[in-house]
Amino acid sequence: MNELLFGTVMESGSFTGTAFISATLVSLAVGIYIAFMAGLKGKASRSLAITLALLPVIVQVVIMLVNGNLGAGVAVAGAFSLVRFRSQPGSAQDITNIFLAMAVGLATGMGYIGLAVIFAIVVTLINLVLKTIGFGGVGTEVKTVKITVPESLDFEGIFDDIFARYTTMAELEEVKTTGMGSLYKLTYSVTMRGKASTKAMIDEMRMRNGNLEISCSRPVAACGAEL
Repeated sequence: MNELLFGTVMESGSFTGTAFISATLVSLAVGIYIAFMAGLKGKASRSLAITLALLPVIVQVVIMLVNGNLGAGVAVAGAFSLVRFRSQPGSAQDITNIFLAMAVGLATGMGYIGLAVIFAIVVTLINLVLKTIGFGGVGTEVKTVKITVPESLDFEGIFDDIFARYTTMAELEEVKTTGMGSLYKLTYSVTMRGKASTKAMIDEMRMRNGNLEISCSRPVAACGAEL
């Protein structure tokens, strides 16, 4: 039993047809499982779900083709994974799921199919439990708020009282000019209060910035930046 769970199906560092088929089937099954679990208690796009389902088998084949050279395999598979981040920003949860799928592919590529299954089940279940109990903050939501104000407006602290009513934390992260210097664009990172109305907050801000553009969105993960 111990050999089945933690042993490798590879024979003398090389893979056979049976080992390849077994690892591929396990990679696909675990990838689909990871994609399914990513959709629970969260919002996983169709594109992300397909990526999570196929990534383990892709990484597995790469590892097998480099003949078990883990260093070379990680380098090549890592380069492949960055393609996703060049096309679309990802949340921290998306990145976690992608690295989990890659780790499963690394394990199956080395022949440790039992370990890959156990690892995927344990991590996804822990992730689900942490989401269910609200680990990291109950009823809070981090957002990025961008406010455009006219050049003539002294924006220092002008929105502080509004943020105090609707957020538990608001930090000015960036100030830049736009519109040939006639406007300022302020970027805040805010943590919304439980059940706070985003619309009501924006309506109050519009009364102070001359009804210029205001946007409120989820923050972009640092790893999702253009590479």
